Amino acid sequence: MKKFISTVKNIFSIEDLRVRIMNTVGFLIIFRLGSFIVLPGVDPSRLGDAPEGIFGLIDTFLGGAFSNASIFGLGIMPYISASIVLQLLTVGVPYFQKMQKEGESGRKRINQITRVLTILITIAQGIGYVSATILPTGAVMISSTLFMFSSLVLLSAGTMFCMWLGEKITEKGIGNGISMLIMIGIISRFPGAIIAEGLEKGTSGMLLLLIEAAVLFFVVVGVIALTEATRRIPVQYAKQVVGGKVYGGQRQYIPIKVNASGVMPIIFAQSLMFVPALIAQIWAQDNEIANYIGATFSNPISWQYNVLFAVLIILFTFFYTAITVNPEQIAEDMKRNGGFVPGIKPGAPTSEFIDGIISKITLPGSILLSVVAILPAIAVIAGVGQEFSYFYGGTSLLIMVGVIMDTLRQIESYLLMRHYEGMMKSGNVKNNPSNYQVA
Repeated sequence: MKKFISTVKNIFSIEDLRVRIMNTVGFLIIFRLGSFIVLPGVDPSRLGDAPEGIFGLIDTFLGGAFSNASIFGLGIMPYISASIVLQLLTVGVPYFQKMQKEGESGRKRINQITRVLTILITIAQGIGYVSATILPTGAVMISSTLFMFSSLVLLSAGTMFCMWLGEKITEKGIGNGISMLIMIGIISRFPGAIIAEGLEKGTSGMLLLLIEAAVLFFVVVGVIALTEATRRIPVQYAKQVVGGKVYGGQRQYIPIKVNASGVMPIIFAQSLMFVPALIAQIWAQDNEIANYIGATFSNPISWQYNVLFAVLIILFTFFYTAITVNPEQIAEDMKRNGGFVPGIKPGAPTSEFIDGIISKITLPGSILLSVVAILPAIAVIAGVGQEFSYFYGGTSLLIMVGVIMDTLRQIESYLLMRHYEGMMKSGNVKNNPSNYQVA
């Protein structure tokens, strides 16, 4: 405990770090206050209960802004969708690939395109959001046409303001601005979920609540191990004599993450899980097979839903890893810098060797990721409340773990630069591949 208190004192003794932390807290408070500002023309008392299913997951990401019909009702989600689209385009479209290689000017143009695409996606999502979740509740007290127009303007402005907040957190805070906004939205629901779970269990169920909390702790530890696990590829650099000095000759490592794709496979898989139920709905309303498919794949707790969900996650993990980790580029960079893998020839053999390692570690990584994704459904079946179950896995837990670990690494770097001890007695909080090395 003394070690922890000493570390906290060291953190706030560094003026730059202290200012950045206070700036981050201030921006996050503004973001949370905005989630309670209701769109003009809406009676909040008529909005009804919090949504479930995919809408409930979105509401968790946005910290309740979605169900509150807030001006931040879409939050940063349209920007994330636009970023994903641009990322895929830079992989498959030569025009965007060329733009990405143009350096700073290319990145600025990509950012401008992302912002324009964000506005277009916000308008499209805003129409669906207002039509599907606000107008049917009867909470709108003004003309529906006027409400739709004003809401689209305010939702677009709210999303752009959230983007600005994220950029300011990255620039003047402790980094990871966009991810920080999502994380604070998720964490803001955690106290309410625990209270609701405790009230549901009652006094007689306190032991069961403690067991659920203990299981959640071990799940978090497992997710941290999955997020940080790497396979280290040894790289030997040839010695070079420049101006009488010897450079190179040392051995380094290329860390290849077991879960290189992060939460993206889960997001892609969730976006496709609507398709079976949608096809069944279009197919026939009175057909027994169509009704069975629609009912089965609309229920996120059914085993059929979760099996298909897990298979899609495994497939998308291989797909996203293939487009984000380029073995040929890695091998080319190593060759250019005079590096080689011991026992492997530079060039194509090195690329094949790295590709083989990526394939070997991606399979167990994808299976573990799919298990993490279906853990909330397993928790519900085991008796955990719907709201509390979101924290047992899926994108919520992966985002929280990833952002918190990155934030700790940022703080750790400031402490080490000022010659303070790290945040943990046993070592630094950083992506140390030796901690979770995969054989």
